[in-house]
Amino acid sequence: METPKEKIVTRFAPSPTGFLHMGSARTALYNYLFARQNEGKFILRIEDTDKERSKKEFEDDILNALKWLGLNYDEIYRQSERTEIYKKHLKKMVSDGSAYEAEESAGGSGKVIRFKNPNIKISWNDLIRGKIEFDTTELKDFVIAKNMETPLYHLAVVVDDLEMGVTHVIRGEDHISNTPRQMLIGRALGAPEFFYAHIPLILAPDKSKLSKRHGAVSVNEYTRLGYEPGAVINFLALMGWNPGDEREIFTLDELVKEFRLEKVQKGGAVFNKEKFDWVNKEHIKLLGAVEAQNRIKKLLADQKISDETIDKLSPIIIDRISRFGEIPEMIESGELDYFFAKPEYETKNLLWQKKPDPILASKHLEKVSMILSDLKDFSQENVKKVIWEYAEKEGRGEVLWPMRYALSGRDKSPDPFTLAYVLGKKETLERLGNALSKLKSDV
Repeated sequence: METPKEKIVTRFAPSPTGFLHMGSARTALYNYLFARQNEGKFILRIEDTDKERSKKEFEDDILNALKWLGLNYDEIYRQSERTEIYKKHLKKMVSDGSAYEAEESAGGSGKVIRFKNPNIKISWNDLIRGKIEFDTTELKDFVIAKNMETPLYHLAVVVDDLEMGVTHVIRGEDHISNTPRQMLIGRALGAPEFFYAHIPLILAPDKSKLSKRHGAVSVNEYTRLGYEPGAVINFLALMGWNPGDEREIFTLDELVKEFRLEKVQKGGAVFNKEKFDWVNKEHIKLLGAVEAQNRIKKLLADQKISDETIDKLSPIIIDRISRFGEIPEMIESGELDYFFAKPEYETKNLLWQKKPDPILASKHLEKVSMILSDLKDFSQENVKKVIWEYAEKEGRGEVLWPMRYALSGRDKSPDPFTLAYVLGKKETLERLGNALSKLKSDV
């Protein structure tokens, strides 16, 4: 008969002293993936013992971010609600001599509880970094509680991991220096040896520690900017891990199957904004045309534009954006104005700069108008077919520049065939007519 496999339990333990940033979200993700792929348990533990800095708004932000990302936890605990549990273990440690009451510091007047350091060398086989060894003598007898009612970080963490049955502690490499203290406390409490895995920090492009000066670093900021939760998960997973082949786009379910702790790199992972945007664009494609179009309709709801035009416009917008948050930005900047209203511009802008001749421009616009007037099927392909033939004969710039500017009123816009298709035959001919009137009135 086979021995039952130990159930894997991981935990994500943020402090509600600030908004959930991307580094912490990646830690949550790695814990989630490891637990789920092993049919284990994923625990959320809010470490809110710092009463002055801990705030409800930050806890809510953490909970909302995890929900948005799809990282569903099995259990949730708050350290502020566990004082009696810490007190029980603290009393036991004092009674068995592994901790004692002492002066706060040399010459101090307050009392604290210190851990009695056995002054030994301690080591563990880190699942990412290999063997790590520390001489704990330099730690001396360190403080583990202010009093019986107020445990400090190291004690609370170990008690919680013991009580919650945590098997694997997966966290940032900045916690490596905390591990010796926590291992000593764990042994004093009779806790089983935990497996430790310390993941690399996320670095800015210049290899410095990622900070606000490098752009948005909190998860809620990327939510506001219109990134897809699946893309954030995908990008976070790739910051420190890869599957060992060329694949780069993964859903959360695929990551559960593919992720391996032993493939997490030791070196710092660089935050690449361009790569992030590319990953997000790929996840927009995964939504499918119908869902993407529905999203665009909602974002354009306040614009005076028909559903038919939106249907035509959607593929163009999807091709141009890397996140849906760019659409409101495009509207605000006026980048899409020419789809909603007739453009205003100076007549001289209709002229092709290499041949700025208003008579020539008028001639070409008249011909284009005539060709399009006779066109029955006003599809993008047909518009391009009939106009391209004329433009190839007369000169692409001379024909296409005034046509595009007449339709958009902008130096930069989609090609004139796309513009004509989206605007429709009636609106296209009206705008070409307006441009002709401008040219003739100025001649």
